[in-house]
Amino acid sequence: MRVTALGSGVNAALALIKLLAGLLGNSAALVADAVHSLSDLLTDVVVVVGIRIARRPRDESHDYGHGKAETLAAAAVGLMLFMVGAGLLYEGALSIYRGSEGILPAVPKSLALVAAALSIAAKETLYRYTVREGQALGSEAVVANAWHHRSDALSSVGTVAGVGGAIALGGRWVLLDPLAAAAVSAFILKVAWNIMRTSVDELLDCSIDPTIKERITELVAGLDGVEDVHDLRTRRIGSTVAVECHISVRCDMDLLTAHALTEAAEEMIAACCGSDVLVTVHVDPVEPAEGCPPAQPAA
Repeated sequence: MRVTALGSGVNAALALIKLLAGLLGNSAALVADAVHSLSDLLTDVVVVVGIRIARRPRDESHDYGHGKAETLAAAAVGLMLFMVGAGLLYEGALSIYRGSEGILPAVPKSLALVAAALSIAAKETLYRYTVREGQALGSEAVVANAWHHRSDALSSVGTVAGVGGAIALGGRWVLLDPLAAAAVSAFILKVAWNIMRTSVDELLDCSIDPTIKERITELVAGLDGVEDVHDLRTRRIGSTVAVECHISVRCDMDLLTAHALTEAAEEMIAACCGSDVLVTVHVDPVEPAEGCPPAQPAA
């Protein structure tokens, strides 16, 4: 919440600065950049709402809690980012087409160049801070929002290149402004696609990283008394991981020992996936070569 609140303040300030500088400095690219910052502000709101819902404890209707709300928030961020990228691409392509017809945009002023440079510094700093905190928290929504900051910084890089080239060269080179904006929009669309794909995978209960699954199997199988590990299933619920697995033990193992073994397995899994992981370990009895004693009737 603290990270997102900081981002909201920076986005609001930059959107206002870039919008005024774009209008006063005759830069269509900077005005589009300002709209991008406004979309960042909107996604900040979406992330805050998603995290607030995700933090609610589980209830009678949600046995696994509300963590999927965070995944939905990340998907919404990706969708909005995709729409922004598509809009920037359209506007840039339209300006280039008009330029080919002889309708050239006005030459930007140096004010637009200064504002774009300020945006690059501010948003790159904000990206680095947000992605570091998001990874530390294991929050896909916060990491997605960080990439939204990075896309805004890259959009401003394109604006600086376009505005700077248009000012320095003049004439038909003024088309560098929309050309740079169109080029950067391609990167924005790629980032948006990656965010949405990851979010959809989580909503469809896609498994976690295969290397982590292999590590879980290796650690649990190494416990004394575990004969085999099988039917390992994993999925993400927001920033939480749910793990289910079966372990095979000798059929003559007493209940208390088997229970202690499952607790040890849970600790091993938590070491791989975090302390708030949701773990279910099922015990399967196996008959050793020498066989097991017959079951005793209940007293």
